[in-house]
Amino acid sequence: MPFNIEQLRREFPALQQEVNKRPLIYFDNAATTQKPKAVIERILQYYSRENSNIHRGAHYLSQMATEAYEEARKTVQMFLNSAFNHEIIFTRGTTEAINLVANSFGKKFLKNGDEVIISAMEHHSNIVPWQMACENFRANLRIIPMDNRGVLDLNAYEKLLNKKTKIVAITHVSNALGTINPVKEIIDLAHKKNVPVLIDGAQALSHMKVDVQELDCDFYCFSGHKIYGPMGIGVLYGKEEWLNQLPPYQGGGEMIKEVTFEKTTYNELPFKFEAGTPNVGDVLGMEAAIRFISYLRYDEIAAHENELLDYGTKKLSALDNMRFIGTAPDKTSVISFLFNDIHPYDTGTILDKLGIAVRTGHHCAQPVMDYFGVPGTVRVSFGVYNSKQEIDKLIEGLHTVREMFG
Repeated sequence: MPFNIEQLRREFPALQQEVNKRPLIYFDNAATTQKPKAVIERILQYYSRENSNIHRGAHYLSQMATEAYEEARKTVQMFLNSAFNHEIIFTRGTTEAINLVANSFGKKFLKNGDEVIISAMEHHSNIVPWQMACENFRANLRIIPMDNRGVLDLNAYEKLLNKKTKIVAITHVSNALGTINPVKEIIDLAHKKNVPVLIDGAQALSHMKVDVQELDCDFYCFSGHKIYGPMGIGVLYGKEEWLNQLPPYQGGGEMIKEVTFEKTTYNELPFKFEAGTPNVGDVLGMEAAIRFISYLRYDEIAAHENELLDYGTKKLSALDNMRFIGTAPDKTSVISFLFNDIHPYDTGTILDKLGIAVRTGHHCAQPVMDYFGVPGTVRVSFGVYNSKQEIDKLIEGLHTVREMFG
């Protein structure tokens, strides 16, 4: 293995506990990752020693908190390799970031008869905001189809692009299938028609390095809690040229330069999109998570997780009556399956009794489940701290599930 798993696991307090008198095996990383000590301690340090509202005070704590907050913005800028740190907008997560763009972009650019393109494998967070925008501005939603492996049809996508297309919004990695989409090609095809592209990176950044300038995406968003950071914090990256054109998403303090009862003048980037008191503590926790991932190095993370994906797929394939949902040749650390015609919830419940945490259901991707004609799946998703030994325990657990359900 590229790094010492046992040593790494000691950095995660949540992994040291037992569930139902068994050591916790955590395979629900696509939903949220566990947090290393460095993240927890950074949040504790902020609230113990630095807690203050930022950008608004002349006193020491406010200055210290402001400096730390803006330094975190620079860390995210370097993490994504954006051209400017004011292209980094802090949000509550991927969902708010997509809603921000859908709402603000819609107000400025969508009109009756225009079109928005998304794909058949999107998370609800990249479906519903665009449905709402299309409804509000009488635009039409167009869907890129996929095949029964969970691979997008790029020929169909290219045909969907036309003069009415105003924006493309696509997931980098499918949370339900594990498919890694060819986002660079998707972006290039859209740009040939002068169409901007938003990438939902919620499932990507814990597994792979992302360079937004190399991708040339117009917007990219992610959530802190998917990359070993806190919940309730995330990032919208937007090219300066687009962010300057979009109207504010929310009004209030911080996003203004001057307010009178007659007129309000909006603040410059990035503050135009950061109304109200920011979540400083979790921004700093997310920065600690980024430093943690950077320390591990993406090439080592990918090597380890791909080894787990291959091993887990082979072990599960050896079981009778196993149906995989999502078999794209290019995928990351997600295995979705149905086992022995047993309802996914029942499988997940028995595994939980054995101390094994998996996700069951539609994974906020109901159109994906409808396409495959299933109510949901059992989803196993790997993180940096998982091991082959844990996969072996999963296989033992599934044997128990089969025995219990005949």
